[in-house]
Amino acid sequence: MRKILNPKEMESSIKRLAEEIVARGGVDSLALVGMRTRGVPLARRLKNLIDARAGDDIPIGAVDITLYRDDFRELISQPKAHGSEILFDVARSRIVLVDDVLYTGRTVRAAIDEIMDFGRPAKIELAVMTDRGGRELPIAADYVGLSVDVAADEYVEVRFAETDGEDGVYVITRTEK
Repeated sequence: MRKILNPKEMESSIKRLAEEIVARGGVDSLALVGMRTRGVPLARRLKNLIDARAGDDIPIGAVDITLYRDDFRELISQPKAHGSEILFDVARSRIVLVDDVLYTGRTVRAAIDEIMDFGRPAKIELAVMTDRGGRELPIAADYVGLSVDVAADEYVEVRFAETDGEDGVYVITRTEK
């Protein structure tokens, strides 16, 4: 396991993501939607930074893509969905979908499907803490904290104090887990 971002570097990347989101489209119709599990704490941190900068209170939500995955039946026999929470009108919103790691693009596709069940936003953008490459679908992030190349037997793990007791981004060999 090797650490590629320490807490201070991670904080700096998150601040930059927040600044880019505001700079690109303002906050008028902006809403953040975090993908469960680790997209949610990232979305909350982005919201706090954007609210402080813009003096606003932008809407935030969460999506659970468990039942929207194209492979959930292969992964587990009884999927445990934690539910989605989108308590604002998505119609005409500029939604920034937030996740920790972008890899194949399949979870992003599933999250977009879920959001569309709530209504038709004006636009959906994607913000990720880490882009590790290896796409299987033509999906790209609009905002990226860190791009990293990893080997086929490695994966990227983003840890948040809220869920993991620490902040950091790691590259882990599959045999290490």
